Amino acid sequence: MPLTEHEPSRGPDLGFTHVALTVRDAAASISFYSRFADMQVVHRRTDRSGHVVVWLGDLTRPFVVVLIEADAVTHVLGGWTHLGVALPSRDEVDRRAARAAADGHRVLGPYDEGPPVGYWAIIVDPDGHNLELSYGQEVEFSVTDATEHRAPS
Repeated sequence: MPLTEHEPSRGPDLGFTHVALTVRDAAASISFYSRFADMQVVHRRTDRSGHVVVWLGDLTRPFVVVLIEADAVTHVLGGWTHLGVALPSRDEVDRRAARAAADGHRVLGPYDEGPPVGYWAIIVDPDGHNLELSYGQEVEFSVTDATEHRAPS
């Protein structure tokens, strides 16, 4: 049977696939997330209302940040609400936080909270959304541990 435009060619996605953020300028946001979170455009289109919609991924898993261009951003990931990106070293957290500050972005940290939180800093994107850069968080270990100790169905 031929595929329709709504049928996935490789089977449906399962689990947590994306987070969507409204942004005023998709190009500025693409630049920010490329520079500080190693993300790249994996899909781009214009929606029915004429706004640019971009999917950014880091190519490590099937998960994207969806950027939806809007005339105004009315809700932001601010305060302690944030997107989190793990980096390979404390030095890399320091480098990117310093680069963000030099570029004029607000920066909180870096701080060392020890396990399982690790070493982290928050930088604010062009629309006020928070991006956490971290090293030494134990998300993978916690998920693996929970999976291994899950009760059989």
